[in-house]
Amino acid sequence: MTGSAQQETRKASMELLKLMRPRQWVKNIFVLAPLVFAGAFRSPAAQGAVLLAFVLFCIASSAAYIVNDLQDIDKDRRHPVKSKTRPLAAGTVSVRAALLLLGLLYLVLLSAWWWQPGVVKVLAAYLALNLAYSFGLKHQPVLDIFLVAFGFVLRVYAGAEALAVPVSSWMFVTTMCLALYMAAVKRRQELSQRGSEARDVLQHYSVALVDRYAEMAAMGALVFYSLFVMSSRPELVVTVPVVLFGLFRYWYVVETLEGGESPTDVLLSDLPLLLTVLVWMGACLWVLWPAAGG
Repeated sequence: MTGSAQQETRKASMELLKLMRPRQWVKNIFVLAPLVFAGAFRSPAAQGAVLLAFVLFCIASSAAYIVNDLQDIDKDRRHPVKSKTRPLAAGTVSVRAALLLLGLLYLVLLSAWWWQPGVVKVLAAYLALNLAYSFGLKHQPVLDIFLVAFGFVLRVYAGAEALAVPVSSWMFVTTMCLALYMAAVKRRQELSQRGSEARDVLQHYSVALVDRYAEMAAMGALVFYSLFVMSSRPELVVTVPVVLFGLFRYWYVVETLEGGESPTDVLLSDLPLLLTVLVWMGACLWVLWPAAGG
């Protein structure tokens, strides 16, 4: 293969990887939550099972992004930013290549049934949820925010299935509230920065309305997390101020630095927020370590 051909192959591979949106994989860190709170993080077998679930969720989320890009290709081509940043809209990846990649990702997920059938069931629910979202439900106000948030809840369930442990009601409702907070903030920023041009459903919202949604969800996340800590894991009380600071910092980035349209970009670009997440994770591991299974 000539140098020119190798360069073209490398370029095509990079565009396919871009289509999979690897930067968004950070969202799948929610899969790891049951590993920490079940106290199984010292077990190599548990670590391997959850890591595999994390990888599978990255593949599933990439498949969902490809479906969404295929559905929105015509609209994205008219968008001033997405027409240049989305490979399908920009023409750097053909529809045929995207479909072939999508089929390959589905095949990998299907093959995982032999190792983690419980996780694959959760992934099937996640993919079905995203198909419903991409082909109509994303245009339904309020429901669109809840569907995005429920995707994060399913990430937690995938981690729990990998470990064969139940998801506590505390973890379910706290994750749901936190995800609703981030989803509402995302809608708020889209609306305030680009109006209803960003997505059709935004014509049904106002900044004041989604602000109230975000405030309600943030309060719920803090209250339920605090109740969980005080009732089930009192040794984690030191993490409550960290969570509170994280919520404050995220809202500061949204309001003052005009971030929040992409939670992933906020986390990766704002050092204080990233450090807050790392401190919270480190504190949880440190506090729960003596009780962790060997």
